[in-house]
Amino acid sequence: MWMPRKTILMLMAAVIVAGCGGGRDGTVQLREIRHKGNGPDEFSIIPGKPLEMPENVAALPEPTPGGPNRTDQDPITDGIAALGGNAGVRRSEAPLAAHASLVNRAGRFGRDPGIRQTLAAEDLEIRRQHGRVNVLRFLPTDDYLQAYKRQWLDPYAEEQRLRRLGVRTPAAPPSPDR
Repeated sequence: MWMPRKTILMLMAAVIVAGCGGGRDGTVQLREIRHKGNGPDEFSIIPGKPLEMPENVAALPEPTPGGPNRTDQDPITDGIAALGGNAGVRRSEAPLAAHASLVNRAGRFGRDPGIRQTLAAEDLEIRRQHGRVNVLRFLPTDDYLQAYKRQWLDPYAEEQRLRRLGVRTPAAPPSPDR
């Protein structure tokens, strides 16, 4: 059966345009700020540990509403224990005594106890402003990198600036254009 040229050209154009799609399944984009689906996030679901009967029911701790459950998974703590570390250290709020000098050195110019909340609010504002500006985007991009592109630091320019000030940079790698 003979097909007209217009039909063949239209089918070829449709195939070419369909080939331009993709990347929305996470293969091209590493990070997206907005969750575009209406279902649950499959990476936030962690199966619970198997149920077990304790040896002494009377020795069980009092239940803590909203607190951790004995069957809740904690992958980070489990990883620390599997690698031979002390998993109990992660649960403590205060820094270890062995790290006291590091904590004091890092806070020598003062500390802001609400820095995490401040940074979270600033990050939310930057992403909100970025979302308003780029409404007409149609090509797949990494939203996080686009939102923070103006704040990138050029490591080679910074190295040159520090060297001009007399700061030694012995561990700096050579520039890729040399």
